[in-house]
Amino acid sequence: MSTPIVDSHVHLFPASHLPTLAWYGPNSPLGTQHSVNEYRHAALSVPTSANTPGKYLRGFIFLETDRISSVDDRSGPGWKHALDEVSLLTRIALGEPEPGEGHSAVDKDLCLGIVPWAPVPGGPDVLQKYMAKVKERTKTDNIWRKVCGVRYLVQDKPAGVMLSTEFVDALRWLGREGLAFDLGIDARQGGLHQLREAVEMMDKVYAGTEGNGLNIVINHLCKPNLRILPDSVSTHEEYLEWKNLITKMASASESTYMKLSGAFAELPPLSRKVEPDISDLVSRLQPWTDVVFDAFGCERVMFGSDWPVCNVGGGGNDVSWNRWRRVIEEILERRELTEEQKQGVWGQVAVKAYGVEL
Repeated sequence: MSTPIVDSHVHLFPASHLPTLAWYGPNSPLGTQHSVNEYRHAALSVPTSANTPGKYLRGFIFLETDRISSVDDRSGPGWKHALDEVSLLTRIALGEPEPGEGHSAVDKDLCLGIVPWAPVPGGPDVLQKYMAKVKERTKTDNIWRKVCGVRYLVQDKPAGVMLSTEFVDALRWLGREGLAFDLGIDARQGGLHQLREAVEMMDKVYAGTEGNGLNIVINHLCKPNLRILPDSVSTHEEYLEWKNLITKMASASESTYMKLSGAFAELPPLSRKVEPDISDLVSRLQPWTDVVFDAFGCERVMFGSDWPVCNVGGGGNDVSWNRWRRVIEEILERRELTEEQKQGVWGQVAVKAYGVEL
């Protein structure tokens, strides 16, 4: 039986777009082109055809790359760079590359979903205006249907952003439009207060029946402090509060999901030349991943590579994607999931959460 992998968290950017990225600088470890060509190289460990038994890469869901932007389009950098990113993904999905962009016509079927940046704190009216411009950039109804959600990173924003009336109402608007919201927060560097605020935000969004149409897809286990020494995890105050808050996020609604992604950025870095002991990595992650599976159930947990960010701590583009795939394989084995449940984590949960078509 073949198992389609839907990589639920991939970033793409050609070298020509680097100056438009908010995090880019001369010493950035990701400061080179990372487009579909490089992604295909990273994922060479699995075929892209369903004609062979085992796992195959069916495609990816693109996540916005934190372009220089502002909620208000009338001042500051505005929406230009974010909308240009939508145009890039449109060209990828149409198979119509511009010179040097790092993709070709054969890549178009890999793009299953597009999650662009959006000015969520501006409220529903601003969000509706922006999404109309996104629709214009996608050119065709077929590509517009691939826009399956939005993200506005809150991991580096001031406290309180998620709790504003405008933010909450914008999320409810997304739900009415059938669009998911990707939640990016950072427990380790941003602080656990971000998770507390996210729980309160979810309670507001899902109060009554107003937010019932919204799927919230949580990124990267909320970036927990995976550098806590394994022998002290179970009693560590950070772990215990993270566990409590993750459980509350899962219970906020059956429409909240979690991505198994992002861990290489939080673990001690791996060497490119020396293969890690996958079992040791899984043992270090297991107290955290067990919480996720216990809270969400395997029906709301999905695989994501966080490529190319996984390269920074995972050993580089030649090895990191495959290492993370092997980690997830062993995590699922230790959970003793059925083949059907494994297929869900590898792809079907993402298909359901984002409403994409295979």
